[in-house]
Amino acid sequence: MTTSTNTRAALVTGGSGGIGQSVVERLAADGFAVGVHYSGNKTKADALVDKITTAGGQAIAVRGDVADEKAMADAFDAVEKAFGGVDVVVNTAGIMILSTITELDLADLDRMHRTNIRGTFVIAQQAAKRVRAGGAIINFSTSQTRLQHPTYAPYAASKAVVESLTLILARELRGKDITVNAVAPGPTATALFLDGKGQTTIDRLAGLAPLERLGTPDDIAETVAHLAGPARWINGQTIFPNGGIA
Repeated sequence: MTTSTNTRAALVTGGSGGIGQSVVERLAADGFAVGVHYSGNKTKADALVDKITTAGGQAIAVRGDVADEKAMADAFDAVEKAFGGVDVVVNTAGIMILSTITELDLADLDRMHRTNIRGTFVIAQQAAKRVRAGGAIINFSTSQTRLQHPTYAPYAASKAVVESLTLILARELRGKDITVNAVAPGPTATALFLDGKGQTTIDRLAGLAPLERLGTPDDIAETVAHLAGPARWINGQTIFPNGGIA
């Protein structure tokens, strides 16, 4: 694969579906060479890579558990080998398990913490060591850290850790010319979000925002693209693309 030395490269974890897929497509449209990370769905990742390369862009698929430091080191290695370096890391990978606190299965809590907390630390460590000057690290939180809706406590708690990690890492990278921010979407119309919800519930959630609709993956990708590109004076922040819910 031939890559221009002027090409900026991004690695997007959880890039094969949902918000991650929209982020990949937006960054590719903006001229990034993209590493499309997936954990289990190779078919979707490969299809997305084919779509990008057929359109004249550059992309590869990389696989691994985000909580496995060896697997993620290999993923970063693959992106560096293919594109010459890493300029932007977008960590959309995460899992959401809803439960009241009293009914929570602690095994589910541990599973969510492994991906959402340990996984974010693993990606942050690699990104802090590898992202080139002028680059960006973008983590994912949730507007539920502000909304406090019942059954979201386990998930929101894991994402509150992501916000704290993000703000501190931005300060630890002083002098590196690397921005570190978190994106915290509100209700967004992904297959995962819509699964199991009736139309009444969907309409109620859509009505929470003054704009009276759910967000779309493209809405979130637009925010990521801004942080990945021109937004060099936004650093150490959590951005809430949620239509004004909170």
